[in-house]
Formats: sequence, structure tokens, C-alpha cells
Amino acid sequence: MAALAHGAAYARFLVNGTTAGLHALFMAETGPGRSVILPRNVHRSVIGGLVLSGARPRFVAPEFLEEAGVSTVPTPAALREALEQEPGAVAVLLTAPTYYGWLPDVLEAAEVARRAGVPLWVDEAHGSLLGFHPRLPPGALASGADAAVRSLHKGGGSLVQASLLLTGPGGPEADRVDAALELLQSSSPSPLLLASLDAARAWLASGARPRLERLVEEAERLRQDLNRIPGVQCWGAEVVGQAGIAAYDPTRIVFSVAGLGLTGLQAAAWLRKEHRLQVEMADLVQVVVVLSAADGRTSVGRILDAVRRLAGEARQPSEPMRLPPPPLPPAVLTPREAFLAPARSVSAAEAEGEVAAEMVAPYPPGIPVLVPGERITRESLEHLRRLRRAGARIQGTADPTGATVRVVDGSAGSPGRRRRREGG
Repeated sequence: MAALAHGAAYARFLVNGTTAGLHALFMAETGPGRSVILPRNVHRSVIGGLVLSGARPRFVAPEFLEEAGVSTVPTPAALREALEQEPGAVAVLLTAPTYYGWLPDVLEAAEVARRAGVPLWVDEAHGSLLGFHPRLPPGALASGADAAVRSLHKGGGSLVQASLLLTGPGGPEADRVDAALELLQSSSPSPLLLASLDAARAWLASGARPRLERLVEEAERLRQDLNRIPGVQCWGAEVVGQAGIAAYDPTRIVFSVAGLGLTGLQAAAWLRKEHRLQVEMADLVQVVVVLSAADGRTSVGRILDAVRRLAGEARQPSEPMRLPPPPLPPAVLTPREAFLAPARSVSAAEAEGEVAAEMVAPYPPGIPVLVPGERITRESLEHLRRLRRAGARIQGTADPTGATVRVVDGSAGSPGRRRRREGG
């Protein structure tokens, strides 16, 4: 019934989140040394799939929306070029929508992948409502993807940790996916999570449309009202056609506070402290608010009143901190090779030139700056330093202070390798 509701060939309930579904795709369809085309700004769970499977990433640089200071999505042309340069690739993976609710051209990307003879997978964690209302973008499968994984707990009504793996006609074989999921998920799945998935499925299939209509209307009203506040810019349809963005989720409210002289992190902290409003995420420029089908005029009014007060108390505008991503670093090992290799801790100040043995990612959104197997560059270290200084929360490091980084022992130029070489 879940497959029917989502237009899928088959569906699988997931009790370990979208992470488990993504990992299952990697384990079912890839293997050691087999390459996958994917944007560099994937979620950390995708890197976990590379570690588990041994697959080799062929990263594609996403576009960059300069005014927002955000890496967005790769273009179909960039995917086509990567596939031409990597003829042995076994899959293409995209994130659609991103944490900001922005989508690449999935339809064209699917055609690019089809012509290359490889499947298109979509991390659709933030798209649980897509395709269930005409004012929302279509889902990944409807746009030609061969597999997608959705977090129904992110707006779809299920309990946290409950997600859905969906495949199209060209998706992976069900028995391969099932075998992978048996390894990845608990052998004693929670009936509560499973029941919540089925309840969410039933609501989306039969009773969601009136609520979604109200949700889209309230979100659009909030977007318009936020744009009337001096110093606040709330992104909407104007992003379409910029930086590779082909569509956007109107229920996701993304607004810049750069005109108030604040970072998004500062604004989020103020909203939490002064108004007890916990936003979805914030970065150096934006605040992201996700409205659910349960939100109405009262919720929207609280957000609007709080941002108006924030604007009234903000200091004079200053130059916003917009950090473009560091250049793509060279890959020395696969993520699995680096993860399993002997490792040691070095001072972050002395890590340049080493090979990363751990993921280091600001969270949210959970996009790694350092990926296991990549050479650590000066630009990446400076990027992390500036994020920390601005108050971003960094995850993935064995050292919670961030003073040290785990690196592959004996990586090129490291003291360990030099000692072995000098000792014969």
C-alpha cells in the first residue's frame, strides 16, 4: 500500500531512518572500488554508505548561490561530464530537496543517468510531502529516479526514526535490498515505528490534501510577511533558475538575517532564548523554519512576531559572513579504506597534507567538510576554523573540542611515514 501511495514498484519500512535506506542502496548495488557520482555536499549518512560498501565517490561540485552563501545542487551538465569522465560508475545520487528545500532538475538528471546506463538514486529525506499536493514539487520517482528514500518523520506524520525506501521499475532488486536491510536494521523493530509509518501512509494517501492546502497557504503568507520586515529576506520562487535550482518546497521557510547585522546562528539562538522557538537549522546567513501540517495561524503568528522583535532589537547592519565551500580536495583513499586504516590524532593546526580518517561536519545540515580518504587542505581547515568561530556546532570528530583531527597513520608527508622511510 505504501508503494501504491508513492507510485513505487516496491516500498520498505525503515526503523533506522533514511540513513538505513541509503546504506542499503549502497550495499545492494555497489561494492569495493566501484564508483558513484554524487555531489560533494551530500549528507554524512551518504558517506557512511561509502564506508560500508567500499564504493569510491566521484564528487561533483554543487553550484553556489552567492547572495545566500549556500552550496545548492549540481547541474545536469556537471553530472553528464562526471559520467563521461567516470565510465565505470554504477550509480548517480542526488539530494532533492536540500535542507533548504531547494531541488535540482531531477527530471533531466534522470535522463542523463538513463543515457549513461546507470540508476539515479535520490536522498529525499526532506521531501516527505512532495507529490501529495499540486502546489508542491513532484516526488523523485515521478521525475524518473530509480530509487528514493524519504524521512516520513520530517513532516509526513510518522515517529522520529521512521522512513521509507521506494524504488521505481529500474531500481535495485528487492532481494538484494532486503538482504542489506537485514544487516543494517534491528532484528526486533519497534511496532510503534512501523505502525506510525502505516498511519502516515494512510494519511498521505487519503486525508492529507486539505491540511496541505492550508499549510502551503500559511507558508506563503508567512513568506510575504517576513519580506515586509526591513533587513529580512525570505527566499521563495525567485531562487528557481539560480545556481542549478529547478524547484523549491514552499513549506520550508528560509530567511536571511544578514540585513540585520546578524548571522543565522545568532538569530536562532535569540529566537530560542527569547521566544522558546526552536528552528530547524541555521547557518552563517539564513534561518530555516519548517512548517508542518499541524501548524496554523497561531504558529505562524508566533514566528512572525518573534522575527519582528528580533529585527527591532538588532544592531546596525554589518558585512555578512558568506563562506563559499573549499575547493574539492584530492582523494587518496576510499572512505572505507581510510576509515579502517590505522589512525592517529594530530593537532588541527598541523593537519594540512594529512589524509582524513574521520568525518568532520557542521550539524545541521550534516554536510562533511572533511571526508575520510581525502587530503586535508589549508582551505578546508580554514573553513572549519571560521565556522567554529561563528558558533557552528561541529560533529564527527573524536575530539569534541576540535583541537585535534584523526588522520590515517603513515599518510603521505606524515611523521609516521617519514620515520618508517628513514628507518629503512
